[in-house]
Amino acid sequence: MTNPTLVTGGTGRLGSALVSRLVSAGHAVRVLSRSPRPAGAGGPDWTVGDLLTGDGLDEALTAVGTVIHCATGNDPTDVTATRSLTAAALRAGRPHLIYVSIVGVDRVSLPYYRAKLESERLVEDSGLPWTVQRTTQFHDLVAWMSSVQRWLPAILMPSGVSFQPIDVGEVADRLSSLAHAEPQGRADDMGGPEVRTATDLARSWARAHGRRRPVLAVPAPGAAFRAYRQGAHLAPGHAVGRITFEQYLTATAPYPGRLG
Repeated sequence: MTNPTLVTGGTGRLGSALVSRLVSAGHAVRVLSRSPRPAGAGGPDWTVGDLLTGDGLDEALTAVGTVIHCATGNDPTDVTATRSLTAAALRAGRPHLIYVSIVGVDRVSLPYYRAKLESERLVEDSGLPWTVQRTTQFHDLVAWMSSVQRWLPAILMPSGVSFQPIDVGEVADRLSSLAHAEPQGRADDMGGPEVRTATDLARSWARAHGRRRPVLAVPAPGAAFRAYRQGAHLAPGHAVGRITFEQYLTATAPYPGRLG
């Protein structure tokens, strides 16, 4: 029997999609969560542990062959979590550690990006066999940027900024293929199929959701948005995604017919 693959953040959007694919491919899977499995829930092996304190990690990593680190706090606590995980993995016998990161973490000066970059370096310097997989933003994030403004009279998007959104399921497919491959080091970046302006994407979201509000481009100051305007978060040379933002909206929005 092959050693199990441990998925951190296995109940999140990316993690749950990944767990489903690993199970379908016949891999033994273990999900790391801070909470016990919900009563009556089935599914793969479940283990309780806390990446910030390190509690339960030694037990979670017992006999594990691969760790796919999807968990994120979307803040600098990612560094603490990654440090705890790499230390526990070393004690457990050096499993292959796959870390999910973001295109542009070395070029965009956002605190979250800096934390992801520091986490990448922890993985690279850990002494573990490792793979870092960077991706562009998920479709969900671009949709959230529009939906979070639902009470405003207009949808505001940063002027001069484009995104290259990718489907979370396609990222899960890539991670599943990496799970039992040889360590890659820095794997090829993953980008969505299209680079489109933030305002264009927001208009597509509004049509799909039956919203008639205008979409306005507004100046966004600061070094981080300057890097965004320069395309530091894009990977046009790695546009490997196939599912477009419109296809994502067709599958998730209440008025997809308005996209036609």
